[in-house]
Amino acid sequence: METPFQPFEPDPQPKERRSFRGVPLRMLVPNMITLLALCAGLTAIRMAYEGRIELAIAAILFAAILDMLDGRVARMLRSTSRFGAELDSLSDFVNFGVAPAILLHAWLLDHLGNIGWISGLVFALCSALRLARFNAQLDQPKKPSWMGNFFVGVPAPAGAIAVLLPVYLQLMGMDYTPEGAPLVLAYELGIAFLMVSTIPTFSSKRITMRVPREYVLPTFVAVVIVVALFVSFPWASLTFWTVVYVCTVPAAPFAYRRMKKRYGSSLSAEEAGRP
Repeated sequence: METPFQPFEPDPQPKERRSFRGVPLRMLVPNMITLLALCAGLTAIRMAYEGRIELAIAAILFAAILDMLDGRVARMLRSTSRFGAELDSLSDFVNFGVAPAILLHAWLLDHLGNIGWISGLVFALCSALRLARFNAQLDQPKKPSWMGNFFVGVPAPAGAIAVLLPVYLQLMGMDYTPEGAPLVLAYELGIAFLMVSTIPTFSSKRITMRVPREYVLPTFVAVVIVVALFVSFPWASLTFWTVVYVCTVPAAPFAYRRMKKRYGSSLSAEEAGRP
């Protein structure tokens, strides 16, 4: 009687044993930064429900700073990977979709009951859809270099910082009552729809890093002044820069159409041959 599971025959010529080498540390550094950003976003959720709104905002801002760093560090160390891109998107959804929505709900929108919660759901879902669209665009054919000056819709980190504008105003001294919750809800939904819209918005990724020699010292002074103002007047500074950014949103489509008319939407011969 034959056994149901016949023993397999060993390979006549066994394959050479593979050598498993360790992963270089430079490949791990960007992912560590992303995980730190995710911890900051989760901490912001805890701070929001504990009523420590200022610490919750600080945690979201810290996550935004780390989000700007991880991609740049990955490119500098030549350690970009698909895993890192996916981890970054999942982290961004928590940090800039879930955390701001929960913060606004715990701060004021809970007075609206289910409607306030639904608005938070819409904001978080729009953030997820915006990130999914961004990832899908990575696999699309190459675009002209001038299009790198623009995002499609408001990016998730900018949307998260902008949607907290009512909280900045309240921390500056403006008093919000439950009667003002519908205005905050409408503002939250407006930022949410801007994230999933196809409106071009300005991107900071193409800002040149070269400063003319005659402007080096003034640049140092300007940076010191901006940092000093932010440390001394954080809520006023956040309000100012948020309003400036929101005001640039209507201007971006005009700049986009002007550059499209000037350069066209097709690749140049140099760009087409670039790897």
